[in-house]
Amino acid sequence: MKITAIHTFICHAYRTNWVFVKVLTDVPGLYGVGEATLEYRELTVAQACQELERDLKGKDPRDIEAIWHDSYRDAYFRGGPVLMSAISAIDMALWDILGKEQGLPVYRLLGGPVRDCVSCYVNGWFVGSKTPDDFAKCAARTVDEGFTALKWDPFGAAYRTLTPGAFREAIECVQKVFEATNGRANLLIEGHGRFDFPTALRIANALEDFDVLWFEEPLIPDSIEALAELKSRTKVPIACGERLYNRWQFSRLFELHAADFIQPDISHAGGISELKKIAAMAETYYIPICPHNPSGPVANAATLQLAANLPNFYLLETMQSDVPWRREICTEDVRITSGMMQIPTLPGLGVDIHEEEIAKHPYKPTSLRHYRGTLVDIRPDNARPYY
Repeated sequence: MKITAIHTFICHAYRTNWVFVKVLTDVPGLYGVGEATLEYRELTVAQACQELERDLKGKDPRDIEAIWHDSYRDAYFRGGPVLMSAISAIDMALWDILGKEQGLPVYRLLGGPVRDCVSCYVNGWFVGSKTPDDFAKCAARTVDEGFTALKWDPFGAAYRTLTPGAFREAIECVQKVFEATNGRANLLIEGHGRFDFPTALRIANALEDFDVLWFEEPLIPDSIEALAELKSRTKVPIACGERLYNRWQFSRLFELHAADFIQPDISHAGGISELKKIAAMAETYYIPICPHNPSGPVANAATLQLAANLPNFYLLETMQSDVPWRREICTEDVRITSGMMQIPTLPGLGVDIHEEEIAKHPYKPTSLRHYRGTLVDIRPDNARPYY
């Protein structure tokens, strides 16, 4: 069996554009799909996937480990989100091919399941909220729907520091949600890598009163050493990892004991092959893996295959709000019951894409909203949950 081509498809998804990859083979009808969605760099990562094609054509798609290693090695200027996202998508597609050829879900090829469903935490549940009371009402409704973990960013357009008023409002928002959920759900506070050290420490100390499960990306990225120092000075658990791109970066995180939960993204940190290795490293430090998972259906499907197989997999991120055409552009069949997402048992990743439907939603450039105070506006008016 040989790889014959790599095709990419970009689908507008409101706050981002999904980037899908299809790896074709010389076996009629046998191909694999992957996802390289990289917010705000979608055209660049799609081109990176195409550039890998010339090196991969003619290779056996079942040689997954060799292809991963050679693709990483031969880039020379290795690492970084663009290259790693391209490698990630192709890696997913190769596992999809192998699973389809064998007639087995990918988790069987990884060593079999340790679970058939996974606990989820929900993001995007707060859409339309402006005040702490608005957040509280949305939180109570979401918990009533069966979710037992809620994540949100209460910090508006803040960057580096918070004014006294903004600090009080953010903590009031956490307090109101804490009271509204009344011990029925874990609360996860998103920092989006916003704050300098003293501000992050002040926030972390204030969050201790609300028994939050974690404070995510509390510091401006790029210094694992600073994150380790923050973790040593607060009782609030720290989560991070969506902006780390391979096992070597995570190794440093583990060595410095800089996080309580890790959140690698399967579309950025090397795909299924690399996340399994990162998770094994985390397990030796007794650290749970809770992948970053706000992207499209193929990334979600690939993450679910790992969720089935990894002993230290803890929580899966899911978005309560999404574009209404998600079900039209793919064969995704996701079910969530009482906050638990069922893991598909179809061969490969268990999902396929519809090229003609994707073409109806062409690429549209989007910009980062984090520092514009528009995080509450993350979906179109006719959006709906995809599960």
